[in-house]
Amino acid sequence: MTRRLAEVAKKVGVSEATVSRVLNGKPGVSEATRQAVLSTLDVLGYERPTQLRGERARLVGLVLPELQNPIFPAFAEVIGGALAQLGLTPVLCTQTKGGVSEADYVELLLQQQVSGVVFAGGLYAQADAPHDHYRQLADRNIPVVLVNAAIDHLGFPAVSCDDAVAVEQAWRHLASLGHERIGLVLGPADHIPSARKLAAAQAVGDLPEAHVARAMFSIEGGHAAATRLIDQGVTGIICASDPLALGAIRAARRRGLGVPSQVSVVGYDDSAFMNCTEPPLTTVRQPIEAMGRAAVELLNAQVNGTVVAPDELLFEPELVVRGSTAQAPRP
Repeated sequence: MTRRLAEVAKKVGVSEATVSRVLNGKPGVSEATRQAVLSTLDVLGYERPTQLRGERARLVGLVLPELQNPIFPAFAEVIGGALAQLGLTPVLCTQTKGGVSEADYVELLLQQQVSGVVFAGGLYAQADAPHDHYRQLADRNIPVVLVNAAIDHLGFPAVSCDDAVAVEQAWRHLASLGHERIGLVLGPADHIPSARKLAAAQAVGDLPEAHVARAMFSIEGGHAAATRLIDQGVTGIICASDPLALGAIRAARRRGLGVPSQVSVVGYDDSAFMNCTEPPLTTVRQPIEAMGRAAVELLNAQVNGTVVAPDELLFEPELVVRGSTAQAPRP
């Protein structure tokens, strides 16, 4: 019991005495703190006291495309923690290949009468994907927030990292190192964040069509796409995710080329352990903490009845220079 009190108190940011008062139904605790404590019990997997089990937790769906890319667990941790502090219980919905689809999860969440849904990296970012389940949420006036760029006209507020600034930072970094043949490894053609990155690269530098390779977001996809760029003579590669960048490093090595001595690679996200790779990955960092908390604030405002404009909040990325980039090789 003492361990449970300490764990819940630390998560919520209150004293153990406050947690004890909530669990024992004693007065002197604000309703917001009370809900936060109860939600944290749910999140941590503890049973509520018998007298409180009849109270239904306020549920919020957190829909992610996968957990293999470390950026999504990072967003889940920030968003889940911020929701719990507000007395909202996150319900993690992770898609798997051949498993439950995003639309299926939306149907399940609607059956659970969720208070809202946060999507990160969903089908809303792909122009050619099905979007009927988003309209279903809108028709029922369910509060929704999207993390990172979405297609137009969905009508939901979004919290995004500025893809254009990210590519500009990466491109100028490689150019300053003397790289003239720079290529991009991006997601599918209908992927909105990738389209923004491509437009930014075309605006800032010389980018032949042959220097743009597309792939699924995985190490294997990055390996295949980067191999094509390396065969085109590219010496600097900007990738749309860190796993793609790790695949690009592997591709260079399979071609017998050194990283960064012969090929420089820049990732995107600065997800977990990118400073522990060999070489440590130069990447563009998304401000995950600020973005996640902003997403929760937007959702909570809607849950509380505030009308939120369907605008996109753009957050500034930060180039983190490590060991995967260096001076361009001399001819």
